[in-house]
Amino acid sequence: MAKVNGTTKVEYDPNFTNAVINATGPKADDRMREVMTALIRHVHDFAREVNLTTDEYMAGVSLLNWAGQMSTDRRNEGQLVTDVIGLESLVDEITYKQAAASSSSVTPSAILGPFWRHDAPTRKNGESTVLKVPDDAKVSYMYGRLTDAVSGEPLANALVDVWQASTNGLYEQQDEDQPDCNLRGKFYTDDEGNYGFYCLRPTEYPIPSDGPAGKLLDLLDRHHYRPGHIHLIIMKDGYKSITTQIFDRETPYLDNDSVFAVKDGLTVDFTERKDDSKAMWELKYDIAMAPMGSDGAGNVPMATSGAS
Repeated sequence: MAKVNGTTKVEYDPNFTNAVINATGPKADDRMREVMTALIRHVHDFAREVNLTTDEYMAGVSLLNWAGQMSTDRRNEGQLVTDVIGLESLVDEITYKQAAASSSSVTPSAILGPFWRHDAPTRKNGESTVLKVPDDAKVSYMYGRLTDAVSGEPLANALVDVWQASTNGLYEQQDEDQPDCNLRGKFYTDDEGNYGFYCLRPTEYPIPSDGPAGKLLDLLDRHHYRPGHIHLIIMKDGYKSITTQIFDRETPYLDNDSVFAVKDGLTVDFTERKDDSKAMWELKYDIAMAPMGSDGAGNVPMATSGAS
């Protein structure tokens, strides 16, 4: 140890981090080597910067284990932990800006979150995702057109995968009173690129408080709430897929979303729907997709992921 201005400064082994990095073998993939080298260096620097203790390290490991134990194909708690520290939103920004490089008109993306399901049913355009209408629901009709962000041409047979929470703040797999796959559906655009379906006008809700993500928010003295939103995944052969969320401009928490997902271009305005006994409100939301680049990069969710 040495003293700097009368304060004891701990000196750590200056060769340790490089030894860990250099342990990577010659057959490792180049991208794996690049990512892990940076990760190891940053994690080691973080531990030294805060003088991380064994007890604190084990508390972090326990939190990660807890997230893994809670995660299923219907709820990804590990992903939710990264959401509340803003990591997924940061990665989303990086991915989106790469996709938008070919055209500034590409529809903005947003995080997937922990409650997406890969097995949502395919429904016909004009059908409803609302299998059980809550007493306080504002049933809405959402529709729009998918186009090529470069040419403006309509995109036929593109997939629009949609899901949302009910007015009680719960997704159907969290709530035994909701029918299976309530407020979910996969729709395909017609020959003119059009899609449409009935849904609920979204409302704000808290993310789950029964897991490590909720515990972390409490420890950080932060609220749990998300603004009202609808999730979308849009996919089309030959185009970069879009994972996004759209936010009702009239809901609270737009400026302090607990997972930092709100961005310019994702707030929308519902308007009164006329001459439709099934819906009080409507939302027109057009979507522009970037053609796939030569690198083949896309943004496709893993089948085991899940969104809040």
